[in-house]
Amino acid sequence: MTILHRIRIRGFMKKNVFRMPTPIKITGRTSSITNAFVNGIIPVVEPTEAEIDDALATLGMTRESICCAYCGDTCTEWDHFRPLIVDKGPTGYISEIHNLVPACGKCNQSKGNKEWKKWMYSDASLSPKTRGITDINERCRKLEVYERKYAPTKLDFVEIVGEELWEKHWNNHEKLLELMKTCQETSDEIKERITMSLRNE
Repeated sequence: MTILHRIRIRGFMKKNVFRMPTPIKITGRTSSITNAFVNGIIPVVEPTEAEIDDALATLGMTRESICCAYCGDTCTEWDHFRPLIVDKGPTGYISEIHNLVPACGKCNQSKGNKEWKKWMYSDASLSPKTRGITDINERCRKLEVYERKYAPTKLDFVEIVGEELWEKHWNNHEKLLELMKTCQETSDEIKERITMSLRNE
């Protein structure tokens, strides 16, 4: 019996409790590359201690009572209230306290680059509505106050850096994606040869 036969039998016998990890593809990382090309140019403005306290107070929190602004769970990170990336391009917003709110990993993951209020009341996986958060209306009210109080910085990146440099950056992006396709072809060939060697055992 070959190694592949043993693998198939083993997988069949344990099909209810076992699932192979999803194969990794180089070209499957294109969205991560695009995000890196956008996030890599986004300015980061560190807040003062007073600005942090003021942001928390606007949301009805203190450093001791800080929690996810969207659902109330334990805060593990700060989420970009208005997305930095939409349709694979920068929105013009930056990383600053007036565009950040405390969040939990579930909400941050689920929200992604969606508009915050539509997402909160949506049927998206792990959204506050889907998870049955009971005080969702009150949380939305506080976030509306937060949104009205702080006007986040929004920049025209192209105007600031000039079209030539901007095009250079995104041409580099396209070249990298094309190189990833070539790398994927090489990777597929290597994988096929390794798989064939297993079949011949």
